[in-house]
Amino acid sequence: MRRLKDIQDLKVARERAADSWEELCRGPRSLVCVGMATCGISALAKETESILRETLAEKGIDARLMQVGCLGLCYAEPLVYIRQPPGELICYGRATPGVARELALRAFGGQGWPERALGVLDMMGPTVQSAQPAPADLQAAGGPPSIWDHPMMKSQVRIALSNCGIIDPQDVGHYLARGGYQGLEKAFSLSPEAIIQEVKVSGLRGRGGAGFPTGVKWEFCKNAPGDEKYLICNADEGDPGAFMDRSILEGDPHSVIEGMLIAARAMGSTEGFIYCRAEYPLALKRLEVALGQAREAGLLGEDILGAGMDFDIHIKQGAGAFVCGEETALMASIEGRRGMPRTRPPFPANSGLWGQPTNINNVETLANLHTILERGGQWYQSYGTGRSRGTKTLSLAGAIKRTGLVEVPMGISLQEIVHGIGGGILGDRACKGVLTGGPSGGCIPGTRLDVPVDYEALAEMGSIVGSGSMIVLDDGACMVDLARFFLAFIQMESCGKCTPCRIGTRQMLNILDRIAGGEAGMQDLDRLEKLATVVKNGSLCGLGQTAPNPVLTTLRHFRNEYLEHIQKKRCPSKVCRGLVSFHIDPEMCKGCGLCLDSCPAGAISGQSGEVHVIDEDRCIRCGACFQACPEKFGAVSRLSGAGHLIPCACGTRRDD
Repeated sequence: MRRLKDIQDLKVARERAADSWEELCRGPRSLVCVGMATCGISALAKETESILRETLAEKGIDARLMQVGCLGLCYAEPLVYIRQPPGELICYGRATPGVARELALRAFGGQGWPERALGVLDMMGPTVQSAQPAPADLQAAGGPPSIWDHPMMKSQVRIALSNCGIIDPQDVGHYLARGGYQGLEKAFSLSPEAIIQEVKVSGLRGRGGAGFPTGVKWEFCKNAPGDEKYLICNADEGDPGAFMDRSILEGDPHSVIEGMLIAARAMGSTEGFIYCRAEYPLALKRLEVALGQAREAGLLGEDILGAGMDFDIHIKQGAGAFVCGEETALMASIEGRRGMPRTRPPFPANSGLWGQPTNINNVETLANLHTILERGGQWYQSYGTGRSRGTKTLSLAGAIKRTGLVEVPMGISLQEIVHGIGGGILGDRACKGVLTGGPSGGCIPGTRLDVPVDYEALAEMGSIVGSGSMIVLDDGACMVDLARFFLAFIQMESCGKCTPCRIGTRQMLNILDRIAGGEAGMQDLDRLEKLATVVKNGSLCGLGQTAPNPVLTTLRHFRNEYLEHIQKKRCPSKVCRGLVSFHIDPEMCKGCGLCLDSCPAGAISGQSGEVHVIDEDRCIRCGACFQACPEKFGAVSRLSGAGHLIPCACGTRRDD
């Protein structure tokens, strides 16, 4: 793209891009799109694309093959959209390499594949996506409904994710065609104070976890004295089960760049950084491409669009330390120092990167800005509830039928997310709880799914919205083991600078290990709660301050499980190895040797055709023998605590 000299050039470029986009979506040439984000690639989307390309060439089909980002239906990956003119673009799920050739032949043969069709995707539709009916002619013909009527999509309002899964993230023309850089255009027509006021009116709060009002944060930085004002995009997404920032960077990087330009205009910044972990190679690659396109078009650099604004963006790759998600540790890492938090004040808005006023915003926060400027703060505020306005992206993971990425209005209930959008629990089991906010969040019990997802409501339950990760637990989960797992993660990722976090989390983990091993007493439970309070109140940064949340919320809502482990020396969910043992019933054992072959510790002995025996001293309680024993024999049983027998085998007799 040639360099854009002014706003008029930008408008002309957008009009040309829109014409090309319409030709792509409505023209006479066939179109095949493959979801090529990390989730799709891990489901073999590259192999699917290769087979599709070969099939199209073999059959002489003239079709444009295009890569798109993540649409959010991760459970159905790989996703392939196919349009044979004059028909509509139909999204197909689970288009694995094994069915890719047949899918192409069916789609271009006129019959399609209804069983794999998820819905019609109108790429010419509105940029802010929500449920909308399929075209009337397609409905009359009995074709698939709109993709926005899909159970996972119909409750969504997609603002930050509006382009993800729809455009080619490496083509700036696609972004322009969908209204890209209109927010920046609006920003150049406003004063910095007016931009900040618009963001304040919107009610947008930081989407990285803390939920601090974005406009207020900008105002602090703008008014702070300094020779330079730095702008940082925090893309250091480290929560297990979180992939919102990654999906936005992989599927719509220009939205983040435009958001940074708007923020820079408001605060008078001339230099920005995107801090992204090196474990996101695809996101980094697409960011580099997008930044190069923006510089070539004159959207980054000196005298942007002839408005006298200078601003450029650099990428800083993080080494994957969880603590670098904390803003002061992140800045230390950018400066080339070890990523460790520091005391505040001074706050970054007054003294941040290299001692200058600095503003740090999360990826999702920035991705919302262009739409807020384009449509107005009042429009954005119309979504949400109370002090939690707008939408929030959420990653659904765990024991849920439809895993993936969604964007919903703030205030939606956990019930609607888990059983509506997510389709309920795998195996139609009961929901035991939902861990919100990642390892620093808390666990909401399955009996309280009426809780709305907003900052205040979740805080009252002892949890947080956090980055937006949601890990759903079924009734087979052990809450003691859950708390121990996440505390172990936090303890390992602690920088060790402050005593409460360094020593307190280690001691808490030791107590949880004793509880899970059946070696704890009631005094340990009291000590655990006291330690959690000390760590929460005394830690230097947000990592330590929120580290006890999984422990405190499970103690609050699932105390009986802790008491079972301590008083009865049993794990009700049969998960904690220290409270589980295995036994081979001599009357049912056929001596097939499957359990012996599966044992990694060599704890099982016995000749072929003879009864096998488990050596309790050598058994590591991994459960491999339990899984290996054929259902028809059912010879291996699992003992929980003091003589609580759990029969072996599959189906109705196995409790996994």
